[in-house]
Amino acid sequence: MREFQTLDGSAELRAALIKRRVPKTERRTLQINSFAFRLELILPVDLDETQKHPLLLVLNDAPGGQAVSDRFSLSWESVLVSSEHIIIARLDGHGSGFQGEEILHGVHQRLGTVDAQDQIAALEQLFKLPYIDESKVGIYGKAYGGFLSTVLLLSQNSRFRCGIAAAPITDWRLYGSASSEKYFGFPAKEEYKYQISSLVGLSPSQPQELFIIHGTADATVHFQHSAELVKLLSSLNVNYTLQIFPDEGHTLFGHSQQFMLSSVMAFYKRCFQEKEAVALETSKEDD
Repeated sequence: MREFQTLDGSAELRAALIKRRVPKTERRTLQINSFAFRLELILPVDLDETQKHPLLLVLNDAPGGQAVSDRFSLSWESVLVSSEHIIIARLDGHGSGFQGEEILHGVHQRLGTVDAQDQIAALEQLFKLPYIDESKVGIYGKAYGGFLSTVLLLSQNSRFRCGIAAAPITDWRLYGSASSEKYFGFPAKEEYKYQISSLVGLSPSQPQELFIIHGTADATVHFQHSAELVKLLSSLNVNYTLQIFPDEGHTLFGHSQQFMLSSVMAFYKRCFQEKEAVALETSKEDD
């Protein structure tokens, strides 16, 4: 029989974590049509399943990525879970990596369609959980995720109350050709495919809270994307909040990052408040 010896039991770390409200993570498999997709839920450590909790859907930054993994991490979403009892969900649907070629290439020439449908189908299954409040659902995405979050938030009969689009891709013709042509082909030959995956055709049926964040020196997703989105929203008489970071790139650092994250958390906290509480808070600010 082999003998094993523990080199480091992380006793000090375990003792320190006892006093911390570290969220717990659940990973599940969702059956959507004929596909089995990975889902991750980040839950409050003291979750009361008899109570309803808001849900925030966090999207991946790029096609081919992996939102659900066994890697441990703590981020601004963890703060929302621990302090505000907001449940975080991530889904690896069509277009995600490490699940086979069929799923990876399922979004070829149709970004914003099947990938958006997967997120909606996942929501419908999550609404069956007794502790999910389907009237308080938000969404967050950056770059490609910002594109997808805008599609889902502003589409007809959206299930989302609010959403954030950070450095969103709004027109794939304005994005780097190496990436856009990989998904859609040459613009001269596939103009129609670019058009149907553009945000220009959106016509929201009801006003939703949209928060747009972008740095003016972003070399990955040029600021023109957000400018075009603002133009579209103005033409549709859709209200939005825009936070611009002059001379900042795709990733924010230092004070800009801190300010952005505090704005993000305040936005979701306000979004998920009851309407009566929001009205009272607004009244106090006016006074």
